[in-house]
Amino acid sequence: MQRAYLLQHLHVCPDGEDDVKVIGIYSSLEAARAAVDGQKHLPGFSDFPSIVNVDSDAQPDGFYIDEYVMDQDHWQDGYEAL
Repeated sequence: MQRAYLLQHLHVCPDGEDDVKVIGIYSSLEAARAAVDGQKHLPGFSDFPSIVNVDSDAQPDGFYIDEYVMDQDHWQDGYEAL
């Protein structure tokens, strides 16, 4: 089972809006973490450099890595239009 690791950076703006940046997609968790090391000192990212768990109650600013199994649907429930 082949996996991919999506690295994004999330900053919650003062108005409550999410500012999400896709950094890259990597073949291993180690490569994604190495990319964080390369990005976390850059302007903007350096203000929120940690890797966070966005499912926690903590402020969700920082890098986060999601693991995906390749060739598999990851959204299967549809959605409600707003």
